[in-house]
Amino acid sequence: MEVPATASAAREDRAEESAGSGGWFARSPGGGTSSAGEGAGTDTSDAALLRRTMAEIEPIADTVVSYFYALLFLRHPALRALFPAAMDTQRDRLFTALLTAATHADDPVTLTAYLTELGRGHRKYGTRPEHYPAVGEALIGALARYAPSTWGPRAEAAWVGAYTTISQIMIDAATADELRAPASWQAEVVAHEMRTKEVAVVTVRPDQPYPFLAGQYTALETPWWPRVWRHYSFASAPRSDGLLSFHVKAVPAGWVSNALVHRARRGDVIRLGPPTGSMTVDHTTDSGLLCLGGGTGIAPIKALVEDVVRHGRRRSVDVFYGARRNDDLYDFDTLLRLQQSHSWLSVRPVVDDGPVGLSGGLPGAVREYGSWQTHDVYLSGPPGMIRRGVDTLLGMGVPSRRIRHDSIEGLVGATA
Repeated sequence: MEVPATASAAREDRAEESAGSGGWFARSPGGGTSSAGEGAGTDTSDAALLRRTMAEIEPIADTVVSYFYALLFLRHPALRALFPAAMDTQRDRLFTALLTAATHADDPVTLTAYLTELGRGHRKYGTRPEHYPAVGEALIGALARYAPSTWGPRAEAAWVGAYTTISQIMIDAATADELRAPASWQAEVVAHEMRTKEVAVVTVRPDQPYPFLAGQYTALETPWWPRVWRHYSFASAPRSDGLLSFHVKAVPAGWVSNALVHRARRGDVIRLGPPTGSMTVDHTTDSGLLCLGGGTGIAPIKALVEDVVRHGRRRSVDVFYGARRNDDLYDFDTLLRLQQSHSWLSVRPVVDDGPVGLSGGLPGAVREYGSWQTHDVYLSGPPGMIRRGVDTLLGMGVPSRRIRHDSIEGLVGATA
């Protein structure tokens, strides 16, 4: 079982607004009337109450989340089996989830789309509708204990309303998904290729058809670390043989990534969650594509290029492939072969320390080679690279609606 992670900063998903044009958390009855502890003129909307609660607990987030899980498992011990043995990453995800809900409380379109995908994904953990009230009970208990300055009847009502809405959207999404797809897929490893000492390309065959779009990602669970899931992007567009490939880098203390790189072999079986992510190509336009891939973040970028090839439309695609050293450009030859076959594709290596390719980092290379305001831009790689890339593109005048990347948290094995 997992709690919501970070919503995509450039998400293009849209969903029907479920609670009217005022958003989920418009003003509570009483409008702008201040309650105890709030001065005249203070914003007393439910969204504002959620944000003030989060601001109060943020400095002690670890303590709050630890108390939340202690309450949950004490009152509902059967739920412990749904969570991984080590809870460190899980604690971080809970606080991020609450921050996401508070930040997007008055943006129901974005949050509904995000929660819909999250509800679908929770099926793989064995989450059932009857589990949600227990989580809500523990959440309210933790907030009441550690947010004394902002907590009161109004704040409690705001959080109860918010959690009720969030959980119902997730439950409805899971229920609808049960009619279309399994909760998870078993996938046999059919190929394991070491590209560097730390990077492997792992190819699997799902036990059932696995529909996805180029640029999306999924969660993987290995047999060596049950209930520990990590996100990886698909490294190719959908294939006629149904195989799926992932680029995995073994990171220090990365349980899943090290198991996939150094332990997995042909014949091993892993488990896949449903595909998710909005970093996909819009094939209804002829806009050029600017793609920035750093490290194993080149995997979904390659998938996007293959997707453009498959659709047969000639549109310019510029790929900047970033790496620290020349040896880290482990998939450069594949991209070069694609470039040689398609005149509309340009691939440029950007190396921090080495004689090959451009220098100065991906943002600097992007500034040097174009203005890009009319391009659809895709970024994938380490969180720092994505943040710097987005800042650079916005500074160059690229509209934010043209910039696409999925959740910075957890992708491409960054913390796996």
